[in-house]
Amino acid sequence: MNNWMMQTLLPIGADVMRSIVIAAGIVVFSFFLIRMIPGDIVDVMGLEGTLTYGQQDAMRESLGLDLGWWTQFAAWLGMVAGGDFGSSLRYGTPILDLLKVALAPTLTLGASALAIGMVLGIGLPVLACIFPRPIFVGLVQFITLWSIVVPTFSIGILSVIVFAVWLGWIPALGNMMVPAIILGMDTAGTLAKMLHEDMVDIDRAAFVRTARAKGLSRWRVVLFHILPNAFTVVVALFGILLAGALTGAITMEVVFGLPGLGTLTLQAIQGRDYPVVQAVVIWLGLTVVIANLLSDLAQRALDPRIGR
Repeated sequence: MNNWMMQTLLPIGADVMRSIVIAAGIVVFSFFLIRMIPGDIVDVMGLEGTLTYGQQDAMRESLGLDLGWWTQFAAWLGMVAGGDFGSSLRYGTPILDLLKVALAPTLTLGASALAIGMVLGIGLPVLACIFPRPIFVGLVQFITLWSIVVPTFSIGILSVIVFAVWLGWIPALGNMMVPAIILGMDTAGTLAKMLHEDMVDIDRAAFVRTARAKGLSRWRVVLFHILPNAFTVVVALFGILLAGALTGAITMEVVFGLPGLGTLTLQAIQGRDYPVVQAVVIWLGLTVVIANLLSDLAQRALDPRIGR
């Protein structure tokens, strides 16, 4: 019993510790890397002509920007540990309030893209397995090639030019359907090929031949015997798919003018509003870390042999 518990708990503990280390790295590096961008909020406001040199010095001192980076980091870390991300240097608005407003469009777009990607990424391999014909296998290959070759940012800009400017089918700004489809296809391509290959391998297994010998229809064999055994691929890739959907959503928001985290981050970078950028990076990074951890734990629950 003790040996079983050690074999079970040690890999889980290793996953949790690795996730904690990665999360800590995101917090530290986000703070220091952002400050490597030349200039700060005071410089930006000075260039806009709203502050005199004396006012700039006074403002930099009041914001603590004249202190060393490690001193700033210690103060900021203590504040974050208390659940306070501070306020925007430019607008004075609490950062958590800004995030609450910006999160809704980003989560909506990311969730829509993930849903489209999961439907296509699972549906196409299932069809290709039930009907192993060139057209369905070709669709799996096409969407896989799409996700590898086609940059989502470039296709997003092209979509705005074609569908908004030339054809006038969609508004140039504020459209969510087109970016969700673009990101969904990219997500599907990441999943479809691996799932299809796993399903083809399982199709040759002895228990599948037994199911066929019992007279089960092809679709029942695929849906109730092959797909459940191949579903560990979906679980394994979920963290990657979620990360791709969220980071892609942030990029697409800038292209399509959606008021989410992407637009907020771009404005904060342009204005050297460090605390806002840090909060977005940390939120996104921790979300991906937690999703990957849950994915790893789910894999171990589905297949206890993993990691032993």
